[in-house]
Amino acid sequence: MILSMTGFGKATAAIPNKKITVEIKSLNSKQLDMSARVPASFREKELELRNILAERIVRGKVELLIYTESVGIETTVSLNIPLMAAYKEQVEEMARQLGIAWPDDWYSVLLRFPETVKSDVPATMSDEEWQTLRQVTEQAIDQLMQFRQKEGQKLEAFFTERVNRISDLLGQVAPFEKERVAKIRARLEENLAKIDTVSFDKNRLEQELIFYIEKLDINEEKQRLSQHLSYFKETMANGFGQGKKLGFIAQEMGREINTLGSKSNNADMQRLVVRMKDELEQIKEQVLNVM
Repeated sequence: MILSMTGFGKATAAIPNKKITVEIKSLNSKQLDMSARVPASFREKELELRNILAERIVRGKVELLIYTESVGIETTVSLNIPLMAAYKEQVEEMARQLGIAWPDDWYSVLLRFPETVKSDVPATMSDEEWQTLRQVTEQAIDQLMQFRQKEGQKLEAFFTERVNRISDLLGQVAPFEKERVAKIRARLEENLAKIDTVSFDKNRLEQELIFYIEKLDINEEKQRLSQHLSYFKETMANGFGQGKKLGFIAQEMGREINTLGSKSNNADMQRLVVRMKDELEQIKEQVLNVM
């Protein structure tokens, strides 16, 4: 079964005096693109957390959000006003030297600088906090992977329906294929008959007609497209990590459908080809979400 790259997972755990919550979101991406928002006290473990996510999530645009909440204790937060005054003085001097305006909102500017807010919350994490954080992160990943699996089931049903439709449309080509050859031959002979001043060898004309009609033959394209449709289904059945391969197969399907259209020489066949292209475009759009 294929997996989607879209997913969401959330888990929470409580330890004495603190509640830890981990949220993980993922969207489609060609590779692993990860961003993280981690409390300062957990920053030392951020690289290890990223490695845990990378090993299990593999691909996607991933956002990791960790936040904590103090439980049952009072914390003291204070502003480092002397440091903020020093920052403000330097910003004003920078503005004068560069000839630019002072900030409109000094509060938001100064609060972004490091160490302007002081707290009595420990700046480092304990072993108990790390073990809990790791466990909660794994639980959030489990939820995200379950979400991806459910979305993958929907994608597989979607792809199967579209592939079957293309296969049905391909089967409808045959009657028009025979009809168009007779029409092309009749049209060429009719046009030649209108030219009274030109004589031609009928045997040579027959040979040229056969050569021309052979160039419009679509049996190979039909066979290759049918094979690609079967291969697409087989690849889906292989499960995890087939997204890029499914994308390549969809491209090959597109080549064969385009060739069918260029060789059609028949309005009814062309309409079938347009419908095939519509189904294929929907496949190409959604295949970007497959792991």
